[in-house]
Amino acid sequence: MSLETVASEVRLALGKQKPAFRRAALFSVVIGCLMLAPSFYMLEVYDRVLNSRNMTTLVMLTLLLALVYVVLEVAQWVRQGVLRQAAEGFDVALGGRVYEAVFLANLHGARAMGQRSLRDFATVRDFVCSPVMAGLMDIPMALLLVGVIFYIDQVLGWFGLASALIQGVITFFNKRSAQGPLAKANTLSNRGRAFVESSLKNGEAVRAMGMSEGLRQRWLAMQKELLSQQALASDRAGVFTALSKYVQLVSSSLMLGLGAWLLLGGNFAGTEGLILMASILAGRALAPLVQVITGWRNVVNAREALARLEELLKKVPAIVPGLSLPAPRGRLTLEHVTARPPGMGAAIKPVLRNVSLELPPGKMLVVVGPSASGKSSLTHLLVGTWPCLGGTVRLDGVDVFTWNKLELGPHVGFLPQEVALFEGTIAQNIARFGELDYGRIETAARTTGLHDYILDLPQRYDTAVGDDGVALSGGMRQRVGLARAIYGSPRLVVLDEPDANLDENGDAALANALQTLRADGATVVAVTHRKDLLAMADLMLLLVDGDPKAFGPPAAVLNALRSSKREDVRKLSYSSVMTLAPRGGGAPMGMV
Repeated sequence: MSLETVASEVRLALGKQKPAFRRAALFSVVIGCLMLAPSFYMLEVYDRVLNSRNMTTLVMLTLLLALVYVVLEVAQWVRQGVLRQAAEGFDVALGGRVYEAVFLANLHGARAMGQRSLRDFATVRDFVCSPVMAGLMDIPMALLLVGVIFYIDQVLGWFGLASALIQGVITFFNKRSAQGPLAKANTLSNRGRAFVESSLKNGEAVRAMGMSEGLRQRWLAMQKELLSQQALASDRAGVFTALSKYVQLVSSSLMLGLGAWLLLGGNFAGTEGLILMASILAGRALAPLVQVITGWRNVVNAREALARLEELLKKVPAIVPGLSLPAPRGRLTLEHVTARPPGMGAAIKPVLRNVSLELPPGKMLVVVGPSASGKSSLTHLLVGTWPCLGGTVRLDGVDVFTWNKLELGPHVGFLPQEVALFEGTIAQNIARFGELDYGRIETAARTTGLHDYILDLPQRYDTAVGDDGVALSGGMRQRVGLARAIYGSPRLVVLDEPDANLDENGDAALANALQTLRADGATVVAVTHRKDLLAMADLMLLLVDGDPKAFGPPAAVLNALRSSKREDVRKLSYSSVMTLAPRGGGAPMGMV
């Protein structure tokens, strides 16, 4: 997909709503024509009813005007419904794509952009059916009203056109004066919202360590700057809004005075009623412009949101599905893998360098090493959520990063270091929010020792876990996350410190789950700081500062480390364990 196509995805989605916009424009024409009815009613009353003193004519004209008002209100209601349909169509056309892009942006290190983009999408969608949008669609008909004034008298027409141009100039300067402060205010608002969300997410730590006052002061400082920019934009917009309303009122009155002056000077060929009609039409013509100027902040917000959405979709292209691939068996291969966290520049050194290994189906690898040695980064590479800076991670010979995740996902289990559960029931979380197969759900729960605990809950498997699993203890969240990882008998299971937050029963349940996975032929990779999992592992990988220092059977790796004369494990050289992991990416010792 070309950049030009990607950059225009938002506009293409809006373009699909052209039929709805055309219908809305047609109704705007009807509404504009019906707006002439009060002026014609007044003209007929002044020129015909008062001169003829015919009560029947007055009653019929009044009834006709009442009917026109009914049609006018219905037309405005229908137009609003059409614009609402356009907004809904825009949501359907682009909503899924934006959600996917936001999700991928978060994975690629642009979390702030992703969170903001959902609000930007809502801003554009809501603007499509807003009163300001209706005001913009009324502007062409306002020019038609100016044309009617020209028909009444050219001098009055030029005066009405000059008034409309003055309103246009006011709109232009209103945009220029308020655009900068509004953009800064929106940026500060997004920063403040993200700051509050982060504070709330870590509320317990904030409260326990007495950080709330410092964070509150920081938020208040951000709010002060935000309010300052909003006040500046509001003050500037307020001046132009007041000026716009002033021009509208004065123009209407001056139109009446100008008409009277022309009539008294013998330069007006019409009647007094036409003068009043021209005055009313002038006010009607300027009303949409005043409405747009008053709501100009919404116009600016929508334009900025539109630009940011296009930026997001340009940076995060849509994933083009490849050929359907058969289900993997579980052979995992890393070929000289080097990586750094997504979104980080070249100034940040890679967190993993030249990692090569091969893990056959049904085998278990334990990854160990000091903190910040790249173990968690490796798990993201293994499940394909991070791209490789160099080298490739393959599952059955296929690059896991490029593999369609909707197709690969059911065959992969992943337990990240920070277990995240989602708003829903225990069953839904275990089943990955797919179709609820209670047989497979119960199997996963029994394997992880959860079943008996769940049966003690009031609603059993239908018990709501709350946002981020707040209703469960840390250990239970860990075990539900583990059950979700092994749900559906995946072929590759990657566990990042699965023994964290577990008691003795939890450790026993984890051991049972790992034995079940191995018996089922699944390939298992587990990151740990504890020695308990080594007894079950077939292979062991030692990472130090992102470098693979040893790889092979656990006993052989541990013996090599014990025989090393170096006291600081961080200074271990790759050559000191060459016999376990030959240089050049050859088959390591102990491979089957």
